[in-house]
Amino acid sequence: MAHPLYVAFVWHQHQPLYKSRGTLSEGVLKDLPVGDTPSEGAYRLPWVRLHGTKDYLDLAQILSHYPKLHQTFNLVPSLILQIEDYVANRAMDPYLAAALTPVEQLQPKDYEFIVDHFFDGNHHTLVDPHPRYRELYEQRQDKGRSWCLEHWRGEEWGDLLAWHNLAWIDPLFWDDPEIAGWLKRDRGFTLADRQAIWEKQRQIMARILPQHRQMQEAGQIEITTTPYTHPILPLLMDTDAGRVAVPGMELPKTRFQYGVDVPRHLRKAKEVYRDRFGCEPKGLWPSEQSVSPAILPDVAAAGFQWLISDEAVLGWTLGHFFHRDASGNVLEPELLYRPYRLETEAGELAIVFRDHRLSDLIGFTYGAMDPKRAAADLVGHLEAIARSLKYSQPDGGTTLEEPRLVTIALDGENCWEYYAQDGKPFLEALYGTLSAIDDIQLVTVGEFVEKFPPIETLPADKLHSGSWVDGSFTTWIGDPAKNRAWDLLKAARDTMAAHPEATEETNPAAWEALYAAEGSDWFWWFGFGHSSNQDALFDRLFREHLCAIYQGLGEPVPDSLLGPIEVHEALGDRRPQSFIHPIIDGRGDEQDWDRAGCIDVGGARGTMHQASPVQRIWYGVDHLNFYLRIDFQTGAEPGKTCPRDLNLVWYYPNRPGITSPAPFAAVPDFAPANYRFRNHLGIDLVTDYVWAQEAIDNHCWHSRPTRAQAKRDRCLEVAVPWADLPAEPDWDLHLIVILSDRGQYCDVLPLGSTIAIGMP
Repeated sequence: MAHPLYVAFVWHQHQPLYKSRGTLSEGVLKDLPVGDTPSEGAYRLPWVRLHGTKDYLDLAQILSHYPKLHQTFNLVPSLILQIEDYVANRAMDPYLAAALTPVEQLQPKDYEFIVDHFFDGNHHTLVDPHPRYRELYEQRQDKGRSWCLEHWRGEEWGDLLAWHNLAWIDPLFWDDPEIAGWLKRDRGFTLADRQAIWEKQRQIMARILPQHRQMQEAGQIEITTTPYTHPILPLLMDTDAGRVAVPGMELPKTRFQYGVDVPRHLRKAKEVYRDRFGCEPKGLWPSEQSVSPAILPDVAAAGFQWLISDEAVLGWTLGHFFHRDASGNVLEPELLYRPYRLETEAGELAIVFRDHRLSDLIGFTYGAMDPKRAAADLVGHLEAIARSLKYSQPDGGTTLEEPRLVTIALDGENCWEYYAQDGKPFLEALYGTLSAIDDIQLVTVGEFVEKFPPIETLPADKLHSGSWVDGSFTTWIGDPAKNRAWDLLKAARDTMAAHPEATEETNPAAWEALYAAEGSDWFWWFGFGHSSNQDALFDRLFREHLCAIYQGLGEPVPDSLLGPIEVHEALGDRRPQSFIHPIIDGRGDEQDWDRAGCIDVGGARGTMHQASPVQRIWYGVDHLNFYLRIDFQTGAEPGKTCPRDLNLVWYYPNRPGITSPAPFAAVPDFAPANYRFRNHLGIDLVTDYVWAQEAIDNHCWHSRPTRAQAKRDRCLEVAVPWADLPAEPDWDLHLIVILSDRGQYCDVLPLGSTIAIGMP
């Protein structure tokens, strides 16, 4: 029987619990951030409300216009409950409180909070398209925060309060007469306008759950769920699970082993789901796609039929690394693109593993591309997968002889902030193409595994314990700050266990606080790896939940909870935190580079070395390019006070290929300047002229064409296309920066090391 290539899109919709337990901890925790709202039940951050008006309804509505296409939506219980709070007017966050306050009644600390936070969001897509909003943003950027606080008057503040809320309303709803009127007016917003904008946000959010329920009942989508407050179930079972992928991991001082909480989170998730959608969930998105053998019996016993994880977990389980060709497509497609069966003592489960790279293309790269080109690229990858599956069949052939499932699963909210019109042109181009072809069929995961039950078995006790991040748990445990948080959670959980009289029925507040504290998001932000301008607030929210456990049980709050778990300050050197997509204009936009790696050159060279004209190096990647940004010291003038040419030279460790010494005169004999390199990109800092060379035999270099971009203005920004390089996915390159003048070596950066960059 001939089959199309089946494709399952799974959109994960999640926000952590932003609701404060303020009155429980007020007077205990002293580190209340400026602009925060201390009352119990207040929301510390606005992201449920803002994403609720921009991302949750439109994604389903756009799909509804393409009835041939089926998809899966995962709605996390903690998100559902918070949406309902806003719809019922039970939620108030500090951003909304400021917007609904008469400008003349705002206090000095409120103005500081507004100028600091009411441009939160990607300014290219949310601010720049709106002239008045862009005008206010440019004033803050060009003239500074203090100037705004001194010179802005009622009209500026009123417009900023309105635009921060208007800009987060999805373009899909801009044909609404009221919204269209506000967008056209541009300025002069009153308190009554801001109140009406909030009411419009509430109306949009009120449609989210009914829209999903209607589409599920119509058979176009499947709605799945996640453990109640998004906890890492394997770590609740046993924090020693962290050592499965990283045997030498430094674990918390006390071992957390409360597997009894796992079925509780699953039961409460099902209760929320059943009450909203009138049926039982079949699929489970385990938080952070984290799985382990220990959790499987509870998942099966709870009645779930299938769950999802990442290709890294499958690779670890099979002892197989998924290699990719030069286009980024898996070389062993027959292993990845199928569901597997897991046999547990409580029954069978199906498990699917997502294609990590395809998911990341949507999540991190396509937003920087032309929408039609991006949609065509994704369809091209799917067609290439179908061809490779056909070639891998024993007899080849022109059709797929067995059903194959490609799973694309990713965060369903945050990526659209980086797309033109919140992703609408991209999704319409993609869905239009997929609706018009028959050899690719979009399905829900549930309908696929029901129609084609998995026949390949993975031994349940051999399933790898890991997550979507490198197949490990290092994002949530192992770092000193993360471990400290686990120790605090363990102490609170032990205190709860010492009060058997405090059941979910007799003391629901304490149990809700425990469930909230067990969520994965707090551990994500602690320690190394991820950072935001709200780190201190996440730290406080976690400790508020723990305080509420003790106070709900009538126990004293430990001193260890009275202050922050870690010091929250600006980072020095750091590795990249995510993909980046900077515009190469030499302006060094702060949002373009906020997830990049950073090396602080100025002040880090020691007294025996001359001062460098370079202050800082930023670096990062997406699936199209690798990027560098060079910040120069004040007064550095190429050709006068600074060498005229900046050169990038790099090699590929442990990869075959010819290498040569750096192509400059008088290169010193010390590392890394004396290394041998494969590629060279030169940039004239005066003209922005770019040239490229590749190493050839006899220690020589050969000129080659390049599509690299370079632009110097406030800084130097460089983009080097992967397509120009003799590299393939998962290759690493080690790079240094050499300053030269008329072919003469002048300086090397960073001193004593290279910059390691991986091709995704």
